Amino acid sequence: MINLKYVTKKYGKSTAIKNMSLSIPESGIYCLLGRNGAGKTTLMKMLAGHIPATEGKIAVDNKKVSPGNMPEAVSYIESGSVQFNMRISTLIEMASKLHKDFDQDFANKMVKRFELDPRKRFAKLSFGMKTMLTTILTLANQSKVVLLDEPTLGFDAIMRNQFNALLLESYQNNPRVIIVSTHLIDEIAKVIERLIVIDKGNLLLEAALEDIDEMAYTLSGASKDIIPLIQDLNCIGQTTAGSVMAAHIYGPRITPPEGIAIDRISLQDFFINLVGGNSHE
Repeated sequence: MINLKYVTKKYGKSTAIKNMSLSIPESGIYCLLGRNGAGKTTLMKMLAGHIPATEGKIAVDNKKVSPGNMPEAVSYIESGSVQFNMRISTLIEMASKLHKDFDQDFANKMVKRFELDPRKRFAKLSFGMKTMLTTILTLANQSKVVLLDEPTLGFDAIMRNQFNALLLESYQNNPRVIIVSTHLIDEIAKVIERLIVIDKGNLLLEAALEDIDEMAYTLSGASKDIIPLIQDLNCIGQTTAGSVMAAHIYGPRITPPEGIAIDRISLQDFFINLVGGNSHE
C-alpha cells in the first residue's frame, strides 16, 4: 500500500528525512512516534503529496506520489486544520457530494455520539471539537490511507478516550491503513497494531506491537550481576541507583539467573529509551 525507497527530504542545508526506506503492505492502525523535529510531519506531508521528496521514490497504492501527482487514496489532516465556516450538518452534506464513497451515516452517527450540535457553525466550536469534527469527516471519507498528525491536541482525557473509540470503530467498519502521529503513547497503544519510530530523520523501528511487547523488557538487580549479563544483549537504556541497576533490553528474551528480576516495560518507556539511549544515575 505504501512504499518509500531511499527517501531524503532536505530544507536548505537541513535534512529532515534521511535515506528512508519503509514498506506498509497491509491494512492496520499504525502509530508514528518521534521526538519533536524528528521528521514525522514531513514524512506525512510527503506521503500525501503536499511536499516533494528531495531524493528517492514514494508510492501509495502502486502510484507514484508527488505534489504534481497527489494520491487520491490518501486523506491527510494536521493539527489545527480548518473547515469552511458552515453548519456541521452542511459540512457533512457537502462532503457526501464531493466524495462518492463518503459514509454519511457514520459521520452523522459520530456527530451525535460526541454531542456535536449539527446546527452549530464550525467557527463556534472549541479547538478540540473542531479537531474531532475534522477527524470524523476524514474517517468517513473511506480513503485507503488516512494520515492523522497529532489529532488529539486540545483534547481532555475523556475526549482522547472517545477519539480512540472512534478510530477503532472506523477501522472495524472499513479496514485500511491509518497512521496516527501522537505523543500520548500508552493511550494510543490500546488501539494500534504496529509502531513506526523515527529519530532525527532516520527510521529506527517498524514492528508489530505484540512483538515489541515480547522483546522489550527490563532486567533489574545488583549492578555487579547486571553488567556482565547485558554485554551480549541489545541494551537500549539503563538506570543506576547506588548498587542497583535496571537495564532496558530490546531483543530475544532470556531466562535471567537467580537474583535478577525480569519485568515488562511500558511502550512509553520503551520509546524513551530507544530514541534516548539514556543512562541515569
